[in-house]
Amino acid sequence: MRSFLEIHRAWELLGNIQSRGVYDTKLQALIQDAIGAEDVTFEDLTIKDAGDVVEFLYQNRCSDYYSIDSLELSEMRFVLSRDRSTISLQSQNALPASVVLPCGSCSLKIRLFFNAANTTLQRDHLLDLESFLLVCILFLGSY
Repeated sequence: MRSFLEIHRAWELLGNIQSRGVYDTKLQALIQDAIGAEDVTFEDLTIKDAGDVVEFLYQNRCSDYYSIDSLELSEMRFVLSRDRSTISLQSQNALPASVVLPCGSCSLKIRLFFNAANTTLQRDHLLDLESFLLVCILFLGSY
């Protein structure tokens, strides 16, 4: 039933010449973003576990971070599960996925790839709060 609704929505979108034009414009912008982006896998990220929300970070050349959090991932239909030693991310879709993340401080971008199946990160990727605050202080002090 769900796939029928998705197909119906796609037909409505692509069947209308105006909405198809908007769709094509957005698609071209996404393609251009992806072309200039560095490719990163989920395993390359550092984890900042703040309790309710888990943030995944990747440091940029400008010393800022690209980030995506567990709430954004859930909107993308990923399920996050945690235990003492690992954090797992499972896709509700059988296909590999990617998302382009912009840097908040400069014009650089990364394309973050997700495995089609289950991805597990060890907690040694965890960035503790004290280290994160130290990086922020050093970054802000450089301005």
